[in-house]
Amino acid sequence: MKIEVFFSPSQIDDLFLRDKNVVVIDVLRASSTVIAALNNGAREIIPVNTIESAVKVSGNLFGDVVLRGGERNGKIIEGFNLGNSPFEYTEEAVKGKSIILCTSNGSPAMWKARYAKNLLIAGFVNVSAVVERIKEIKDDIYILCAGKLTQFCIEDAVSAGMIIKQLMDDDQEFEFNDSGVAAFALYKNASKSLVKMAKASDHGKYLMEIGFEKDLEFCTSVDMFDAVPELVGNVLKLKKKNEVPATPHVPISIDTVGGKGD
Repeated sequence: MKIEVFFSPSQIDDLFLRDKNVVVIDVLRASSTVIAALNNGAREIIPVNTIESAVKVSGNLFGDVVLRGGERNGKIIEGFNLGNSPFEYTEEAVKGKSIILCTSNGSPAMWKARYAKNLLIAGFVNVSAVVERIKEIKDDIYILCAGKLTQFCIEDAVSAGMIIKQLMDDDQEFEFNDSGVAAFALYKNASKSLVKMAKASDHGKYLMEIGFEKDLEFCTSVDMFDAVPELVGNVLKLKKKNEVPATPHVPISIDTVGGKGD
């Protein structure tokens, strides 16, 4: 199996990812928020890459069975129900709801991989479950780090490195590109304290400045959840083994929404 890591969505285009197996990572914070929301009973997550698309997709259902979640500059978007902190996506807030997610970096990366054969959402909070799912796929994997505004983010790279470390612990043989080797080296350097690494990162420092220090502790907690959000139909769900893809509750397609990123 070949594992290729990309440190920014700007390195590849949508068509490159078509029919490939893709793992999207946005540690701070979209991946962690998606994982938390679905584990707290959200029906599905629909990632979009512009605020206009979020408004269009939610349509007349907004506020009833559909919530808008997302951020710009780390803060909740005006008119949205929720921001991008996993602590906002409680069972009380999201159970049974469809969530249109629009963030600065994570949701555009997810949207970019919408043509993937298998699309998995990963972070520290579900890393072992992701590794097991990769082993089940038994095919080449492309790990896409969301980064920040097309720039490298160390926390996403370290998370990719942790996936690689766990794969290397297995008896199977894997081939990694140079970015994968670099991600593994970064993980080895940061593994003693992931939260310290996150707090020292550019984005981590910014999130602490605007009052989200607890999010960093949450998002660097390893294996808090034993589940992997996957693209099922046109939405992200916690896909169960041997599950037949279901018809999405919200009658939209992420293939047809969006445009240029914000």
